[in-house]
Amino acid sequence: MHLIIQWNRIAIILVAGFLSACDSPSSDREAPQVYHLRVPAGFPEMVIPEDNPMTVEAVELGKLLFYDPILSEDYTVSCASCHIQEYAFADTVAVSAGVHDDRPGRRNSPSLANVGYQKALFMEGGVPNLELQVLAPLGEKSEMDLQIRDAVKRMKENRAYVDLARKAYQREIDPWVITNALAAFERTLISADSPFDRYYYQGDKDALSQSAKNGWKRFQALNCNMCHSGPLLTNEGYYNIGLEKEYSDPGRARLTDDPRDHGKFKVPSLRNVSITAPYMHDGSLKTLDEVLDHFAEGGEGHPNKSILITGFELGDTARAELIAFLESLTDKTFVSNTEYQQ
Repeated sequence: MHLIIQWNRIAIILVAGFLSACDSPSSDREAPQVYHLRVPAGFPEMVIPEDNPMTVEAVELGKLLFYDPILSEDYTVSCASCHIQEYAFADTVAVSAGVHDDRPGRRNSPSLANVGYQKALFMEGGVPNLELQVLAPLGEKSEMDLQIRDAVKRMKENRAYVDLARKAYQREIDPWVITNALAAFERTLISADSPFDRYYYQGDKDALSQSAKNGWKRFQALNCNMCHSGPLLTNEGYYNIGLEKEYSDPGRARLTDDPRDHGKFKVPSLRNVSITAPYMHDGSLKTLDEVLDHFAEGGEGHPNKSILITGFELGDTARAELIAFLESLTDKTFVSNTEYQQ
């Protein structure tokens, strides 16, 4: 319930910001340029909010903000501090450090690849869109610890931000501008050019090694694609995989307050999985080998553990082929794309 109340307050802040801007006089500023999102083979059209259309100027503003520590209380942490392009916009530690280096977060920083396609954000699925999601790390004490109103004040002192906000949204800087711009940039983070993509969606039968092809067959035979399916390689469901006998993090129950949801977390995408270690909601598994061991052993005996987690035999050949398949999901174009760089 606490999480629901928190998001209601955030929504009120955004509505207030929007209404105050509506009172501003209109201008004859030049309309922003349309940003054309590329829809990869096998992917659906991305749903874009009507009140936050994709424009070149909005994406540019969002990218500047993504890399700017101006959004953290002590000017040391940016969005890019915990979401690093080289690692598919994930982090390399179990739990990222927030401001002052002494306030570790509670969960592993997920990859932002294809985040614009997700139906709900955070591991318990409590946030319905990217615009609202932006506010959580800003205000979180263990992350950036900066109130959105203070971020607005800081940005208004920067002439470049003032000018770009006017170009992008034809309005002055306010909470709505900050959240919408960051969301616009994050929607451009599309990953769809891995060897597996070229093999499965683009018809290049030579894009995968034989070992990776065998691993793909094993992946399906083990029913891993029951949860890791579709172009996002996630069904976006919530499951308890028996990671612990007693979870310190309630997972989805944090949102629903339903004991049956305790220990359930959103299924992560497997795209770029070989470069996004460590794994699981708490970063407790350091390698893909450890992840395979967990599922092969059938997990811990938690009462909410999914019936899909049953364990299986895993020989050396099967392990090597599964890892070859998982490594084929790495999109080198995505992690080196200069359009995403500062």
